[in-house]
Amino acid sequence: MLRAAQAHGAQAVASARALQAVLGGLTGQDDASRLAAINEFFNRRIVFATDLEVWGQLDYWASPLEALGKGRGDCEDYVIGKYFSLLAAGVPPARLRLVYVRAMIGGPGGEAVAHMVLAYYASAGAEPLILDNLIGDIRPASRRPDLEPVFSFNSDGLWQGVGAQSAGDPVARLSRWREVLAKTRAEGFQ
Repeated sequence: MLRAAQAHGAQAVASARALQAVLGGLTGQDDASRLAAINEFFNRRIVFATDLEVWGQLDYWASPLEALGKGRGDCEDYVIGKYFSLLAAGVPPARLRLVYVRAMIGGPGGEAVAHMVLAYYASAGAEPLILDNLIGDIRPASRRPDLEPVFSFNSDGLWQGVGAQSAGDPVARLSRWREVLAKTRAEGFQ
């Protein structure tokens, strides 16, 4: 990971070292501790900025080291970093889903904007916990009425909303996901 971070500059190297220290401290910890540590790490290390501001493109999915190297990113960049870091910390991929949502900014009746969050399922069928860059604390989905799920995915599947039945292969259907999977593997993530 540190070798790969060098390609993204000194800030990426420093952040990769810090991430490795966090991951090392999570050995033997429960999932709640892992979620809290990784959520806080990325929410503190990355400042929100649009893809146009950071990458000069309308839509770019950064790998964790790319985002950490810039120190800036949008909602997908936070989620991707958290997802791969939680996998590295030992959380099974079946417990995690990247979820596209409509977020109601300003509460009920507010503006609906496209957003992405990370959902954690303690068990199949459990109410997910939501990791988000808009709200720092991890909350059950029922305490996030501002979010309306559209579809979710992980390394194993693609689902309509947050349903239990797979709607296909995310690698085949989501080109940006395919690209970020290749980048993260090259950076030493699983």
